[in-house]
Parts: sequence; structure tokens; C-alpha cells
Amino acid sequence: MNEPHKAVLDAATQPFRRAGIAAWHHARGKLRFDPVYFNLLQHGLLPNDGTLLDLGCGRGFLLALIVAACRQYRSGHWPSGWRAPPQRLRLEGLERQGDLVAVARTALRDDARIEQQDIRVAEFPACDVVILLDVLLYLEEQEQHRVLERAVRALNPGGVVLLREADAGAGAAFQATKWSEHFLEVARGRCRPRLHYRTAREWIQLLEDLDTVVRAEPMSSGTPFSNVLFVATRYPG
Repeated sequence: MNEPHKAVLDAATQPFRRAGIAAWHHARGKLRFDPVYFNLLQHGLLPNDGTLLDLGCGRGFLLALIVAACRQYRSGHWPSGWRAPPQRLRLEGLERQGDLVAVARTALRDDARIEQQDIRVAEFPACDVVILLDVLLYLEEQEQHRVLERAVRALNPGGVVLLREADAGAGAAFQATKWSEHFLEVARGRCRPRLHYRTAREWIQLLEDLDTVVRAEPMSSGTPFSNVLFVATRYPG
């Protein structure tokens, strides 16, 4: 990891010390080794202003990274070659688990609004970008469809859904992803987890049926997994 990259990582994870050393270590591990977080910043996938809604935001790692990136950019400590981070983006997150909400609120304070709500039934505010990172696999297929339908409906014209899920058609890489998620669920005390996957083509078709234009990007660099980032833009008007 180069020094400018590390500086952004350090700035993003430092606030999690307020929630305890375990939260800080978890934040550092996730932001350092999961490629999706820095990819969203480096490649300008987030709008400069408007509202970002992170569904199933967990401990708020992505939101903390965006906050830190903006501060690093304004202070002149920003990696050369990277797109400028969003400067006027309102950050909101919904998370069902109270313990994760507590960590996110402790770390982010007034930099983001975190609500404890179940995304299956919550009302989504009007927004310009919806983030769903490894969330929908925990929902039944009909619930996946309903959440995505409501997410697209909440977007302002031209808004985008950024969805990261595993590609169930990716062979051995998918099996690695599937077993990794299974072991994580067992570690969380869910001895018989029910996870629901789709192939990349099925995710694309689902999003296209919701009147979005979709492109897919591999999102497993440096890992053995089959993750894909789906960038779904709502039709204008």
C-alpha cells in the first residue's frame, strides 16, 4: 500500500477507535483488503452532491471513508491520479442491527445520519445514489426484488444504484465466496444460514427490468471471490 493510499485509510479508520480497538481493527481490515471501497472513490462512481443512501450500512465503513476522503482532499493530501471525492454529498445509512448502528454512530457522529431500520420495510428517502454492498444475499429472492424496486423508485432521475454481490455462475470462485459467507454466518451463531445468490446475468436482468441501464465490473481484485459491482443508472424523466 502506497503512502497516500495509507494516509486515506488511516484517516478513515481513526474514528473507529472511539468504538473500541476491535472496531478499529475491523475497519482497517475491511477497508484495506476489500477492493470495493477504494474503487468507488478512485473511479468517480459517487456523485459530487445530493444524497447517498447506504442500505445495510453495517458499521459505516464506506461512509467513514467518504468523510475522510473529503477532508484529505481539502487538506491537499490526496493521491495523484484519483478522481476528486464528492464534496457536497449528504450521507445516510440504514442498518437493522443495533450493535452495528452504535458503532457507526460513535465513529461518524454528525458526519452521517444512521438510522436503525430494516431495509425490507423502511421508507427510503429521495436520493441520488443507493449503495448495497453484500446485503441482498441475506434476503429471500422476492425481498431482493422489492428492495431494489423501492431503491430505484427512490432515486432522482439519473441517479444510480451501486450493488455488489457474488456471481453464482462463476464456478470455483463462487464456491469460495459461498463457503466464506457460510462460515461467517456460523461464526455469528446462525448455524443453518439461508443465503440467496443469483448469477451476474440474473442480477443484470433484474435491474434492467426496473428501468435502469446496467454495467457490471469485476470486484474481487486481490481476493479469491466472485464479487461483481453492478452500476445501475435510472432512466432520466
